[in-house]
Amino acid sequence: MILIFDLDDTLYDERQFVESGFRAVANMAQQRWQLDAGAGFQRLCQLLDSRGRGRIFDDWLGPHNLATKSNISDCVRSYRLHKPVLTLPKAHRQMLQTLPGPLYLVTDGHKIVQQNKVEALGLAPYFKRVFITHRFGIKHAKPSTYCFEIIRKAEQCRWQDLVYIGDNPTKDFVNLNNKGAQTIRILTGCHKDLQAQPGYDAKTRLHTLTELMPLTEGNLINV
Repeated sequence: MILIFDLDDTLYDERQFVESGFRAVANMAQQRWQLDAGAGFQRLCQLLDSRGRGRIFDDWLGPHNLATKSNISDCVRSYRLHKPVLTLPKAHRQMLQTLPGPLYLVTDGHKIVQQNKVEALGLAPYFKRVFITHRFGIKHAKPSTYCFEIIRKAEQCRWQDLVYIGDNPTKDFVNLNNKGAQTIRILTGCHKDLQAQPGYDAKTRLHTLTELMPLTEGNLINV
């Protein structure tokens, strides 16, 4: 049984990264445009909760007559490239320390952003290898099974021996289900209430990541 984990909203709450990024952007804006950093951070959080991420920096800078293409790009760059302050839940760290190996991590997203998250959370020691799918080209992001195939070949195992633990039923599980891999959805984060399309949901659903432990200890995952 080879356990493979998603990162955002599976191992930690991605809202941590978002707010860390907002603080970096607000601090940059205070230095560059004399906008109060505390007020900027609060406004960005309000916009996220009310309107989502789409045009968040435009909506924030617009009332200040600062929503130029160049300024928006600077905000995006500051958000993506900042060194985040993140905390891995203690129970999750303990779980990673005790789970039978080898463990792998497969995550989508901007290469630098995802690497900064892995470093901030101190995850590297727990995993045999960390796969940031965009390093292999965006076409190999989930639902592509490209990185999972690399793992399967490295471990010389069957698809049925792979267990992927993720949170997003729009992309995390569908092709792995078709391959016969085991899939587990953690009902946390922004996708927790999402109703999956037929064939897209994981074979097993858990309310918290720590519920995984009894499945591995009792060998209840069907492999």
